[in-house]
Amino acid sequence: MQSAAERTLLVGVDLTSRGRGQAAASRPALDAQESVEELAVLTESAGGLVVGRLMQQRPQFDAATLVGSGKVSEIKALVHAEQVDTVIFDQELSPTQLRNLERSLDAKVVDRTQLILDIFASRARSKEGQLQVELAQLSYLLPRLAGHGAEMSRLGGGIGTRGPGETKLETDRRRIGRRIAKLKKDLERVRTARGVQRSQRQAVPLSTISLVGYTNAGKSTLFNRLTGASVLTDARMFATLDPTVRQVRLPSGRRVLLSDTVGFIRNLPTTLVEAFRATLEEVASATLLLHIVDITSPAAAEQSEHVMKVLEEIHAGKIPQILVLNKADLLPEGGGQQNPQTLTHRILGETARQGATETVITSGATGAGVIALLERIDRLLLIDPVARLRFRLPADAGQQLHLLHERAAVVSQEFREGFCEVVADTPESIRQQLAPYVVN
Repeated sequence: MQSAAERTLLVGVDLTSRGRGQAAASRPALDAQESVEELAVLTESAGGLVVGRLMQQRPQFDAATLVGSGKVSEIKALVHAEQVDTVIFDQELSPTQLRNLERSLDAKVVDRTQLILDIFASRARSKEGQLQVELAQLSYLLPRLAGHGAEMSRLGGGIGTRGPGETKLETDRRRIGRRIAKLKKDLERVRTARGVQRSQRQAVPLSTISLVGYTNAGKSTLFNRLTGASVLTDARMFATLDPTVRQVRLPSGRRVLLSDTVGFIRNLPTTLVEAFRATLEEVASATLLLHIVDITSPAAAEQSEHVMKVLEEIHAGKIPQILVLNKADLLPEGGGQQNPQTLTHRILGETARQGATETVITSGATGAGVIALLERIDRLLLIDPVARLRFRLPADAGQQLHLLHERAAVVSQEFREGFCEVVADTPESIRQQLAPYVVN
């Protein structure tokens, strides 16, 4: 980023019902104004300064410029009046639209997809994450090489230019094609390695639980509260990209694996969904999903619905879910004490009927509701069921005694001559390992 924040102008298009056509009949239309508000948050996350917003209503997108020649003239006037560096459109622009807009406006033009890719490029920390983002950016860039015209020579020019770079040399079609092919091979190896790791984990009967939710719903804060980890938490969108897996001990003594994954967002670029396939497969292979919802967000219902849509796309829609209404500490006083079902239907409406088996109100910041959440997880997990058993261990069976304390919930322990008698709520996997010591 440059030392001074880029001055940006946001442009959104609200299609009228005639323009939405059949899509309007199958699903509620996105609130265009709300989408532009979200675009402003994304822009600020990328380091931009929003100095103006324009909204246009029209029956359909203009094939040449998305918004039509009259609106282009209005945008150009605002660019000069507000000294705008970058114009950001809330829709994905075709190569033709991008080329025409950059020729007409004396400013850099970026669409919503490119903005999200730019944020991902600045957030990726692991080698895998960087490979995934670069693949998504190059896949987006390849059909648009002609669209950028002279702008292709810009070097590190702020929003929309981070990641693989856009020098004339690097934008040669053949070189990009070869780079994309290599990235896909590298990520396929990552995917294979993840599959091996999953198989190894599944050989040990530990359930895997994935946190999913809209970006900035508080997943990482709640993850840290549940696991005692120190994953980066930040109010910015997509603060965490790289998946993290930690063990969690449930009240019964069972241990499970908890994974934190990238947040979802409306209109998530298809190039990103494809590039992050290896990461998203972690969600699809989970035993249980914790669907985290920011109950303070005015758009909570729409955000939750979008998460459900993405889960269906990655074949995770049928995995059992616990709906976690997070950020209860930010509700008006006493708001977090409401009946979960009542609060769910008030905030999410019909969306609340989708998928979730249980509902819990939590605050990742204060820890409120975390114990109740762990108890619900314990009750819902069918893998490695727990039973109360009595064990008689030899006095020298220190390793077996340690295993009970580590992986079961010890109720009582008594040393007698030559042996130790232990009563514990014990997972089936541990019972099998200590079967010779079980007392009927």
